[in-house]
Amino acid sequence: MTVDAVETRLLSCGSHRIRVEIIGMNSLASKRILLGITGGIAAYKSAELARLLGKAGADVRVVMTPAAMQFITPLTLQALTGHRVHTELLDVDAEAGMGHIELARWPDLVLIAPASADFLARVAAGQADDLLSTLLLATRAPIALAPAMNQAMWLNAATHDNLQTLAARRMLIFGPAEGQQACGDHGPGRMLEPQQLAEQAAALFQTGLLAGLRLVITAGPTRESIDPVRYISNHSSGKMGYALAAEAAAAGALVTLISGPVALPAPERVRRIDVINAQQMLAASLAEADECDIFIGVAAVADYRPASVAEQKIKKNAETLRLELVRNPDIISSIASLERRPFTVGFAAETEDVDTNGADKLQRKKLDLLFANHASSTFGSDAVQATALWSEGRTTLGPGNKALVARHMLALIHAHYLRHIQPLVKS
Repeated sequence: MTVDAVETRLLSCGSHRIRVEIIGMNSLASKRILLGITGGIAAYKSAELARLLGKAGADVRVVMTPAAMQFITPLTLQALTGHRVHTELLDVDAEAGMGHIELARWPDLVLIAPASADFLARVAAGQADDLLSTLLLATRAPIALAPAMNQAMWLNAATHDNLQTLAARRMLIFGPAEGQQACGDHGPGRMLEPQQLAEQAAALFQTGLLAGLRLVITAGPTRESIDPVRYISNHSSGKMGYALAAEAAAAGALVTLISGPVALPAPERVRRIDVINAQQMLAASLAEADECDIFIGVAAVADYRPASVAEQKIKKNAETLRLELVRNPDIISSIASLERRPFTVGFAAETEDVDTNGADKLQRKKLDLLFANHASSTFGSDAVQATALWSEGRTTLGPGNKALVARHMLALIHAHYLRHIQPLVKS
């Protein structure tokens, strides 16, 4: 099945919105593809290839040879991928950002399409006289070559000797196809169509448990300002939400992490949105909820905020200070109450009657699944134990480190998500 053969059905059942996607290339979700483009008329197809790879969920970076820029402009590829196109081996600006060695370490796959006869010869000889050929020597990622040239050049013995050399080095050869060529000849040497190349790239990767699913996860605390230097917050470190985000991305999901203030780096392959207070987190959550399949509310959101924020620092002039607090919006309830709602998962950190209070929260907030744990055992800790609760049952996960427990949580979430959409798909 090609990317354009994607069947998307919006199914409604009461207030529930379920999006079911059948995507033949979901194994590309969150994968890093370095697309190399060399000089040849087939370079015009590389724009469509970049679009298809991105549509399948891959993060695509483009490297172009000088000859390639005679056929298609870097601006076109930049617009399609959202990233600057790399063209120079010794680029001061690029070296200050993602230098050529860092770029060589970045991808899961290097795909050269088109790969001209000249480029194949230079790579076979081990040359490193431009950025793209240098990257091929420096990378440890799999390399796939999509040859494109005149049929006589393809049939030349020198070209076949070069291909045998490259194949012996475990480089993959995608194509070529046979047919009408730009020069008017007919025969082998046409670059495979973009859809075929994208499908062959996808076949190189194992499909993860969550491949193709879009997850939104909230994490960390919120800070509610009292004045310019003080705020109300809690002890959440964000570690549980970040562990879930990292494990979900590793399982092939497209993950957006809405994070309160934490001292944690963003997980790889995760899109992070930084917020400070509960109202900002709610706005970000509502903006992302319509396009996600699963929403997981892990953040420890402050229940209350000061009714007013002092413009200047409050001076310590009195023995007591009175603050009027107003209730913050309930983010997870707001998501669960949407008319077109995603599968909604909540978390509850309790200090007593953990299972009872968790079950009450599950029902009261109309959640699909909830994980409840004791606050003293999770805030700031690298380990966790939680009770998973749903309408028909419960189970215990952990104790264990948060990354391990996060994997078990995601497996349970995925199983319940499939159960949730199954009757709607059949209808």
